[in-house]
Amino acid sequence: MATKVMHFNQKKHVSHVSHHSSHTTKHVVKEHSSRKSSSKSVNQVQHTHATEAMAEPAYTVPAFRQRSADEIEEYQRVSSHVGKGLASIQKELHRMKVATKTQVENIAITREVQEMMHKKMTLSTETDKAPDFMVALRPHTVWEKTPVKLFCTVGGHPRPIVKWYKGGKPVDPLSAPGKYKMESKYGVHSLIISRCVVSDTAEYSAVATNSHGSTTSKASVTVKRPAGGACQLFGQVPHMTVIHHSKLEITMLDRFGVSFGTEGGSIRLVCTMVVVPDLPNVPPLAQWYRDDKLLKAGKLAEIKVGGGAATLTLPHLAKDDEGLYTLRMWTKDGTTEHSAYLFVKDAAPSVAGAPGAPISIKAFDINSDYVLVAWKPPNTTNEAAITGYFVDKRESGSATWSQCNDSPVRICKYPVHGLKVGHAYHFRVRAVNSAGISRPSRESDKVTALDPAERERLQVIKLDGKHEVVIKDDDLEGSERPVGVPSAPGQVVATRNTKSSVFVQWDPPKHPNHLMGYYIDASLVGSKTWAPCNHKPYKHTRFVVHGLTPGETYVFRVQAVNVYGLSDESQESTPIAVEPALKRGVEYATPSAPHGITMLSCDGASMIIAWNSPKHGGGSKINAYYVDKRDADSLAWKEVNSAPTKTRTYTVDGLTEGTFYEFKVQAGNLAGVGVPSAPSTPLKCEAWTSAVPGPAYDLAFREVRGDSLVILWKAPVYTGASAVTGYIVEMAKKGHHYHPLNEEAIGHCYLQVNGLEAGAEYTFKVKAVNAEGVGKASQTSEPVVAKALPGTQEIQCGVDEDTGDIFLSFEACEISETSNFAWSKNYKEISDCPRVAIETKGKHSKLTFVNPDVSDLGAFSVHVTDTEGVSASHTLTEDALNTMLELSYNIRHPIVPLKHQLNYEVLEKGHVRFWLQCLKMSPAVTYRFIVNDKEVTSSDSHKISHDVNTGVIQMTVDHFSKASEATYTVQIHDGRAKNQSSLVLVGDVFKAALKEAEFQRSEHIRKQGPHFAEYLSYHVDDDCTVLLVCKVANVKKETVFHWFKDEEEIVLETPPNVMSGSVALPISLFSRKDQGHYKAKLSDDRGKDTSVFDISGQVFDDIINAIAHIAGSSASELVLQCTPEGIRLQCYMKYYTEEIRTAWLHKDSKISSSEKMRIAGTAEMAWMQIREPSEKEKGHYSIQIMDATKSHTRTFDLSGQAYTDAYEEYLRLKAAAFAEKNRGRVVGGLPDVVTIMEQKTLSLTCTVWGDPSPEVTWFKNENEVVSTEHAKITLEANKFASLTITAVTSEDSGKYSINVRNKYGGEFVEITVSVYKQGESPPRPK
Repeated sequence: MATKVMHFNQKKHVSHVSHHSSHTTKHVVKEHSSRKSSSKSVNQVQHTHATEAMAEPAYTVPAFRQRSADEIEEYQRVSSHVGKGLASIQKELHRMKVATKTQVENIAITREVQEMMHKKMTLSTETDKAPDFMVALRPHTVWEKTPVKLFCTVGGHPRPIVKWYKGGKPVDPLSAPGKYKMESKYGVHSLIISRCVVSDTAEYSAVATNSHGSTTSKASVTVKRPAGGACQLFGQVPHMTVIHHSKLEITMLDRFGVSFGTEGGSIRLVCTMVVVPDLPNVPPLAQWYRDDKLLKAGKLAEIKVGGGAATLTLPHLAKDDEGLYTLRMWTKDGTTEHSAYLFVKDAAPSVAGAPGAPISIKAFDINSDYVLVAWKPPNTTNEAAITGYFVDKRESGSATWSQCNDSPVRICKYPVHGLKVGHAYHFRVRAVNSAGISRPSRESDKVTALDPAERERLQVIKLDGKHEVVIKDDDLEGSERPVGVPSAPGQVVATRNTKSSVFVQWDPPKHPNHLMGYYIDASLVGSKTWAPCNHKPYKHTRFVVHGLTPGETYVFRVQAVNVYGLSDESQESTPIAVEPALKRGVEYATPSAPHGITMLSCDGASMIIAWNSPKHGGGSKINAYYVDKRDADSLAWKEVNSAPTKTRTYTVDGLTEGTFYEFKVQAGNLAGVGVPSAPSTPLKCEAWTSAVPGPAYDLAFREVRGDSLVILWKAPVYTGASAVTGYIVEMAKKGHHYHPLNEEAIGHCYLQVNGLEAGAEYTFKVKAVNAEGVGKASQTSEPVVAKALPGTQEIQCGVDEDTGDIFLSFEACEISETSNFAWSKNYKEISDCPRVAIETKGKHSKLTFVNPDVSDLGAFSVHVTDTEGVSASHTLTEDALNTMLELSYNIRHPIVPLKHQLNYEVLEKGHVRFWLQCLKMSPAVTYRFIVNDKEVTSSDSHKISHDVNTGVIQMTVDHFSKASEATYTVQIHDGRAKNQSSLVLVGDVFKAALKEAEFQRSEHIRKQGPHFAEYLSYHVDDDCTVLLVCKVANVKKETVFHWFKDEEEIVLETPPNVMSGSVALPISLFSRKDQGHYKAKLSDDRGKDTSVFDISGQVFDDIINAIAHIAGSSASELVLQCTPEGIRLQCYMKYYTEEIRTAWLHKDSKISSSEKMRIAGTAEMAWMQIREPSEKEKGHYSIQIMDATKSHTRTFDLSGQAYTDAYEEYLRLKAAAFAEKNRGRVVGGLPDVVTIMEQKTLSLTCTVWGDPSPEVTWFKNENEVVSTEHAKITLEANKFASLTITAVTSEDSGKYSINVRNKYGGEFVEITVSVYKQGESPPRPK
């Protein structure tokens, strides 16, 4: 029949919830039978699960138990050996306590259920009613350090609110987080006190209130401490001080790993450990769990603890045993645990191709002659599809199995009839397909067929396998349940894990239809054979497949399972090779543990939590986080999100207000899921109503330097009564108090902190601010030291020279294999932004802007993950952006850079070369010449070429004529770059070019014969000789060279040597007389050439200046020279001529030539004569010799002793000159030698002068001659003196002399006379 679940308060019937500490609550109703029994019976449900979860009360020995003397003696004997039997005594005490408590609670619950079954329930309407305790609180007595659970059932409408009190004071869970836990489900209200202490002994009350009133239920709780020391002979068993398990320190050593078993076999899971203190009689408390369900020792599970090891033996493996096994040990610090997966594969089928055995056989809806058996289907991969199932039964104590159904049933449940009342039964199931029947499943637990107490039977509904609700069968009618298998699971993603395992995750099916779990299959790529990865439905959507072959490539698929069978297969995953992530093992590939779990908001039914990302991201980007939760007083973790979340915040729904919860988080990447975080502190689920904001979160540091850092955070989720308007950041140096860094709240979620002390350690907090005030402070940041990492570099900004892209570049000082570069703008991470492109290679990362504009201005930062905080930032300003945009434009719209624009030059022969030069060009350059808009191609008359090395592009025009007047253009293309240059050659510019071309053409013709390679020019030698020089070429020996001045040929003593290639005409003592028109002519039979040079005007001045430069440089200092006329100052130099510009100065005043101051010179010197000097001519004299560029100055100081000496010398010379002038002398007329023939007359006559008139004396051979007839001496007018010898003979030969003298002096002149005979030749004069 159809089943329906209704809310407890609408049913007005009694239900009971039994709690398992290892699970959280989910509302799942058990499968119900398709038909209703005709008889009314009471469901005999034993509530042992509830009692086991509750506190274990102390066993109190009844007062009536009095011992006899023998008993006392036996008791004392036992007490003396109590050390040896302590373990057995404690075990027996525990069994007695549990049994007693279970019996008491079962009696009370049975009574309550029977009372409820007699009440008439009205389902159609519900009237207002004051609160009423349908099940009141009852007292409890418990041992210290054990939990206790107080519960009651409350009716009333509207639904009452229940508050708990201890000793009349409200119970506040926040006063001791994790100690109190309040629950309210289906009208059952409970208060759980964990780890009771003696101070918890008190009267507890539950007050139920609604709009119609209130009511109270009270009960006492007594907490007893185990006796120690003295033994009480009466009333209690003697008890030694017990070492509690929480006092032991346990360190796990060798741990069991992923294991593989086969149906029908056995397996042992062993974990070795070190226990301190290691007491043989006090073994540690070890609890084994399969899929978070506590295992109990029995024939299917053997549990042993001792000898430094905890062992779980499964002697009879079945696929029901597959799952995640967890060993949890109680230690001094809480608990320590280890988990690993056990895979159990199908045993060999009895018939080839037969399916595997079904699993999880359970019986429901038990009646006196009827029971509903349900199971889970096996996984099928290569086998044929399952067509149905056979259900077998056997009575307890019998080994005979009988088949219950004649034909296979297709769905995974079957009602078994024909049972005997009071008999116990076991059930098993076999699957059927076209190949045959499978092996039988593991048999179910024992089920006893009992008659119900009345027509309306009760049944037990398990909620998520944890809570059992006693509910009437009729209440299930009318509920609808989807029929059919689930839809196929969604996308399957496989990622690397280890060298023999792969991490597989998938999306759940869109239509689960009471999903039981999933089967995962694997197949080698290229093979059509699929193998099962698990043999028991797996409830979660992520699974690690172990036992794969390293190096092989696999694909995976998933099927969903419910009572109707298996869904269609999902799509296959992408192929993946089995190898370690990053080839170093999962510990290096998967992320490290997240940390810093905090609560961001709570509404009473859900919490928003956040956490910090792992310090190490592993081998790839973190793309998944998984959150687990548990009650603060529970040890069992429950998966919160089956599908991964990519954000570091998560909303956890379905929480109970007032309950404390703990959370842990795992991060996942392509390599798999990393280790879980440490559990968070207990967080109370209580609605936030504060008007101020909640805490900021996710504090992080960037750009840590010696004196500054940047702190970042995220805005609070809970904003309070108004929007967040800013943040206050507080800082504390180690050992100091916190103080705010900003007086005014800042509007963004980052702050640059300056002025830090290098090497000091700091922590930070952030508070959000709104209109109502300052909110709660964030969690304290991790400590940070103000110290830059060694080798830290900053971000560089630039423009790519090839592409023109504007970029930010950063090179990390350190990096790890798993590091990533995370870029941000204004400290908001850049992800998939179309405005930028990020490229990373090794330690270098580059952010390139795409079409940058002012919207890209701001602070760009980068940090490197999985490092010790490598990060940097750069602020892009508008000025910098504009500069780079201009440069970028020039690069992206390139031009061929030109070193020289288009130009021309006239070559020899009159050819004209048009050329330009590029700074650089590639071999792929193309170009074209355009003349008056018409392209010119290379030809004999227009030779076009280029040189990549020099960058020259040229066109040579052989015949440049009047037709060549035009505009010339060159267009260049080199890759993406281009350019052009034009030259307008028209008008006067063209005429000049044409004239030059014609000249060069004629020059070429001229140079076919002898010609001047260099025309006439002048050169001044160091001796001031002027040379007219020229160079000749193409000459031969017959070539004639002539010099001309003013058309008159200059004949040189040494003819020019044209074969030397150089000819010179020296002009010594150059002066104005050398001005003129000079010409050089060169000729032979091949032709002639002429060079002219005009020495006049500026050319003459330039030559004089050149001479003046040499003369002035060689000029001596002024020299004083006295003369009879006066004092002369002389300046000697290499050459002097009056054309050289000179200036004489006296006391810095220029002197002009005059009778007093005469200025003149010779070829060797320049001089100035001071005639008849006087005192006023004393002073400083200087001469300035000026060339074209500078003045050469020489000086003389004519004063003091210098003047006195000079003046005296002048007077002396003047007197001497006077005497010389007036002395006697021979003015002229006498020869030096006289030759005369004999018998001739010799007359020696001369003019004499002197003042006064001189005396004249003649001598022959130094003897005075006396006047005679033969030799007559005369003196006429005191002026003409003569000696006449008549009829000369040979004796008259000799040496004659005349002495003319007066008082001033005289002169002695000699004459040699030779007389020869007639007929002889005259003798030669000697």
